[in-house]
Amino acid sequence: MKRFLQVCSIVVMSLLLFTPITKASDYSELYVLITDAIINTNQQNEEQAQQALQEIEQLWATYSSEQAEAKAAVDQAIEAVMHASDEASRVKALSQLSKAISALDLAENPIDEKAERESFYSKFSPFMTQWEEAYLTNDTEKIQEAYKMLDAKWNQYEKPVRAQSIGLYGQIENQLAFMRIALSNEIPDTALANSYFTTLKSHIEQFMSGEDIVVEDKGYSLQTLVDLIDDALKAIEQTDYEAAADALTQFIIVWPNVEIEVSTRNSSLYNKLESDIPILVSRLSQTTPKVEEVVASLETFKKEIQLIQSNDSYSFWDSALILLREGLEAILIIMVLVSFLKRSNQERMVKWIYSGAATGVLLSAVMAILLAIVFDSLTSGTNREMIEGWVGLVAAIMMIGVGVWLHSKSTVQSWNTYLSKQMGHAISKGSVLAMAFISFLSVFREGAETILFYAGIIPKIEVFDFVLGIVIAVIILIIVALALTKVSGKIPIHKFFFVATIMIYILAFKIIGTSIHTLQLTDVVSTNVVDVLPVMSAIGFYPTVETILGQLVLLFIWAFVSWKQRKHS
Repeated sequence: MKRFLQVCSIVVMSLLLFTPITKASDYSELYVLITDAIINTNQQNEEQAQQALQEIEQLWATYSSEQAEAKAAVDQAIEAVMHASDEASRVKALSQLSKAISALDLAENPIDEKAERESFYSKFSPFMTQWEEAYLTNDTEKIQEAYKMLDAKWNQYEKPVRAQSIGLYGQIENQLAFMRIALSNEIPDTALANSYFTTLKSHIEQFMSGEDIVVEDKGYSLQTLVDLIDDALKAIEQTDYEAAADALTQFIIVWPNVEIEVSTRNSSLYNKLESDIPILVSRLSQTTPKVEEVVASLETFKKEIQLIQSNDSYSFWDSALILLREGLEAILIIMVLVSFLKRSNQERMVKWIYSGAATGVLLSAVMAILLAIVFDSLTSGTNREMIEGWVGLVAAIMMIGVGVWLHSKSTVQSWNTYLSKQMGHAISKGSVLAMAFISFLSVFREGAETILFYAGIIPKIEVFDFVLGIVIAVIILIIVALALTKVSGKIPIHKFFFVATIMIYILAFKIIGTSIHTLQLTDVVSTNVVDVLPVMSAIGFYPTVETILGQLVLLFIWAFVSWKQRKHS
């Protein structure tokens, strides 16, 4: 067990020290967090909003800039956000923060907006001309090819439009999607597609003249997309294919408002939604709609959107369970040593056991501070989620090892054998220092494990919940310690270990799921969705082949250890 812990500790530090760190070259991650904060504030999801605000503050602290005035404006804007008295003032302050960051970005990277517009037009206009020429031929095949080229080049050159006018950007995106729908019909409606192109062209001209469209904030979010898919699926179930197509058309209209949130979390899903939803609309409009194909695609899209919107955070109980499990083991060992000394009429030596335990707590605290400093310095920028995922997996591996060790001590015979060995070793030393050292090692070992376990969940738990869990665990541990002191020698300790084993396996199950899911969001691990299974983020279950395989390994280990334990008992 000791060697196992040493190896795992080395693995953790290696991952932390040698994971490549790439500093973000722009403020895109801040914009995403601001969007999250605005959406959750509008939807009165206070916990998620506060988490986004904390991440904004922490991420901003990692940036530096030579543009002192512009940076000071961002500092003031963040201060205003953090001290906003109500939801309305917070949303307003967040909007101001976004503008302040844009101003800083512009100060650091000055651009000529007019020159960018002209550059965009010179690159994109030839493909608008190509569409117009293809449309005049009345050749459906040429028209469809011209559309594909127009759409591809828009995706290639769209950045200046999005940067300068999100309103016009959304309108152009919508017209392109409507063109796709018209051309994907059973009988391609080229005239309708051209009418959408005409609208698109007028929006391009507006952009070239420097005009803008004010976008009203309607609180659209990923949940809006899920709701619209549900509406479409319900309409299909009622064979109302026109209503289903309308729901997906509304999806297309809403899409530009939330697409950045999808693109930053799952780029492949972003591409699939943008290209496939219009096609699904056209398939629903056919004389004989391809219902099964449409339903299958919508259910897959719904699941994938839910995967990136799921709240994979931990609760205060998760925080409490870790400390309870580790603290319980340390207390049991200390109480056993104390009980032994008392039965041996050597009560004067008890204080040294407590001294050793106190030293273990102190050094564990020092280790916690060092780990917090290292972890915080390495989890800024684009590598944060990747590090969280790897650390979480290593913590889960350690928890499995601890669970196996606990399982092996969960019978009367195995516990008594272990206990006799430990106490016999201590007494054979015949010294106070040996007793104190065993107490120190017991506490420090559990403290080290606790810190590594917490490292796997700290990035995904609210500070209040984290502290509350620790407080609850400490209170319970104090009660247990007092109870053990009173009835020492009468409680079947092996039963405590059995319960602790179950707790550690449950938490490891959740950490494995959330950690693999986090690595999937950063494209470190592939994502193969299992459509028929639900997302259950509360227990860390995400319906993908990769997360399920990881959790099946845990269940197999648990089953094997249980079988082996019964075989030898």
